[in-house]
Order: sequence, then structure tokens, then C-alpha cells
Amino acid sequence: MVRAAVLHSAGAPLEITEIDLPDPGPGQVRVRLAAAGVCHSDLSLTRGKLRATLPLVLGHEGAGTVLAVGEGVTAVAPGDPVVLNWAPACRACPSCAIGEPWLCDNSGTASTGLYAALADGTGLHPGLGVGAFAEETVVHERAVLPLPAGVPLDAAALLGCAVLTGYGAVHSAARVRVGESVVVYGLGGIGLAVLQAARIAGAAPVVAVDVSPDKEELARRHGATEFLIADDSTPKAVRELTGGRGADHAFECVGRGSTIRSAWSATRRGGRTTVVGIGGKEDMVSFSALELFHYARTLTACVYGNCDPVESVPELAGHVRTGRLDLEALITDRIGLEDIPEAFERMAAGRGGRSLVVFDR
Repeated sequence: MVRAAVLHSAGAPLEITEIDLPDPGPGQVRVRLAAAGVCHSDLSLTRGKLRATLPLVLGHEGAGTVLAVGEGVTAVAPGDPVVLNWAPACRACPSCAIGEPWLCDNSGTASTGLYAALADGTGLHPGLGVGAFAEETVVHERAVLPLPAGVPLDAAALLGCAVLTGYGAVHSAARVRVGESVVVYGLGGIGLAVLQAARIAGAAPVVAVDVSPDKEELARRHGATEFLIADDSTPKAVRELTGGRGADHAFECVGRGSTIRSAWSATRRGGRTTVVGIGGKEDMVSFSALELFHYARTLTACVYGNCDPVESVPELAGHVRTGRLDLEALITDRIGLEDIPEAFERMAAGRGGRSLVVFDR
């Protein structure tokens, strides 16, 4: 039996309880979690914004050590440090075949169904196929990525979602070049990772935008050269900071129609707006047909950084080893399982950066 954070129904409080986790079957890996990041997607699951089969164990951004492997597993062995991959690609579908594994047609199918049980026998599903808010988890072998040497195991959890998504948004989706200007809307864990990635790319200026003035110091620590409080005048202020043109690249890390619209308006003519945040299906964004033609901007979504975790995790590890990427700076709170509801409250209020559930503190 292992302790885990269980969601029984949308809107219900989390239950910290023991679950029965079976031994890994063929093609599966059992992992002892060192840490798990608290992501906005976890909050969206608790509120019913993202659909899921309940009850489930939350958490999808994690890292740990392999305890055991099932029949046929050769990529990792007991004792190996690994990062969890919540969207493993099948490598065989049309999307994978054209080099877009982040859009894999079968992503997640390897970890569907029940994977554990409560003490009374009630079956449990793994949140986003991972179930990282638990002392241990069992996942498909494609959902574990070997962690290169030189990266702290607990902080490495952030490589599995926030950092990979933020870095990929800049380097894979938008392909920011040296000297291009960037504006980042929303300074949660992913937004802060986007700031670091923009600094690594050599972007200038790098403008950070958030509703909270308390985020300014944090933003500058992660690479922002300018900071703005979000309001109706934000696009105009961004243009003033970029020679009257607007930013070459805008990154929306909130997932809200009004913020997407503001980010679009803050982008120069011919620039690119990359939407990283996950919005609601009824939250609409509108543009006139004329402005679409006149401004010739590109509006695009970014899914899991538009990159391949198998290739990107070693690349990110290299940046960590050289000091270009600071994982520790992203973490503002180290917590236990029982502290996750408070972490959700901080996230909803826009306070701090990433909360990290650390096991065996």
C-alpha cells in the first residue's frame, strides 16, 4: 500500500489515503516518486474543466527511481532515475510518422483503464495516465524517460511538463531567434519556464505580463527585462517597449480568451502569437476578417512544447548542467501530499511559481 492523493468527483476535496498498487505487468514500470510538480492541469481536473474518468490519482509531472519492471521492458532497469512522460507517443500513427509526436493519435492509450485500487477494492485511474501524486506509480514503459546525470532528482520532475512545455514553446513551436522581442502573458510555472527559454534563445527585450505586481521580482530573476501589470493598455505598453512595432513573439500561458486577444494585439505585424495555456471550450476569441489580413500575424497553439520528450529531456538536462536553465528558481514551495489543496489555492490566486510535492521530506 502507498499513500496517494485521490479525486473522487469534480469539485470534491482530495482524499489523502492508501492505495493498493499492483506489481508491474508486461511492458510496465513501477516507479518510486522523488517529487511531483503541481500543475494547472491538475487544478483543471479537480474543477471538471478537463474531463477524466473518476476516481483517479492526480499528478502527472514527476520524477523518481525505477523499483521494478515487467516482462519485456529493456529501456530501464531497477535503480534507474527517470522522468515521467504523461503523453508518450506510439511512434506508429500518422502524426508520429510525419514527425509530430506531440500530436500522437494514440497518446495516453497505453495507460487507460484501472491501474490501482482503494482499500475497499474500488478501482482507480491514473491522472493523465501517470498518477504522480502518490509515493509510487505503475506506468507503461513509454511513459518513463531516463534522467541524464547531473540533474537533481526532485527538481527533475519539472522537466516532465512545465519546463519541457515552456522551453519547447520558445525553441520548437515559435523558434525564437537571437535579438527577437518576446512578451509572456501569465507567470505560473510554465510562464516562468518560457521566460528562461527566451533568455536562453537570446531574445531581447523580454517583457513579462501578469495581474500580480508581486510577480515582478520573480519574472526578472527568470530573464524578464521588463514587467507590466496586465490591463487593457498592455498591448500599447508592449508596443512602446518594442520601438512602436509590437513583439516579434507573444506567448499566452493563461488559457483565457481575453488574454489570447491581448497577446495577439501586442504582437507586431507579421509576428507570431503562441497559445500555451489551456482554455475553456466556451471561452471564445474573435478577430475581424480585415485585421487578420492586415496584420498578417500567425496564431498557433502549442501542445506539450511541440517537441519530442525523448530528445528534449537530454537537451534540457544539458542546459541544467551548464547553469543556463535554473530548475530550483522555478520552485517556490516544497510541500507534502496533504498540502496540495493549498498549492491549488496559491495557483488559482496567481501567487508564487511551482509547488513541488517532495516525498520522504
